[in-house]
Amino acid sequence: MAETWNKKEREKKKRQNKKEKAEKKQERKENAKQGQSLDDMLAYIDENGNLSSVPPDPRKKVTIKVEDIEIGVPKQEPINPEDLIRTGIVTHFNDAKGYGFIKDMESQESVFVHINSIKEPIAEHNKVTFEIEMGPKGANAVNVALLKQ
Repeated sequence: MAETWNKKEREKKKRQNKKEKAEKKQERKENAKQGQSLDDMLAYIDENGNLSSVPPDPRKKVTIKVEDIEIGVPKQEPINPEDLIRTGIVTHFNDAKGYGFIKDMESQESVFVHINSIKEPIAEHNKVTFEIEMGPKGANAVNVALLKQ
C-alpha cells in the first residue's frame, strides 16, 4: 500500500515534536540547579509579605506575647444601667394621638415617645428622664418619667 502525502506529513510532524521534546529535556538537565547550596534555594518573606532572597533584618523583629492574641469577639464590660438613663425636655406631646418628642439634653437629638412608654402623665416643656431603645424607624424613648427636682 502506498502512503499518502497527508500521512507522511503527520509522521514528519510527530518526529519533529519528539525531537523538540528531547532537546528541551536535555536543556533542562544541563541547566538543572543540582548541587546548589541550601542558601541559594531559600526564599524569605519580608515585613510586607513579599518574597525576597535577602533574610529579614533581625532589628525589625517584633515579638508578640501569646496572651495578647485574642481570637473571636473581645469581652465587653457590663453596661451600667445608670449610663442608659438620659434626661430631656418634652418639645411636643399630643395626648389625643398618643405620641410626642423629647429633646435629649446630651446629644440635642429629638427622640420619639409613645404614650405606652410613659409611666406618668407628661406635658410640653416638662423635664423628664428616659431610656433610649432602637425601634424599626429609629430611636424611641422608653420608661419616661418626670424628673424629680
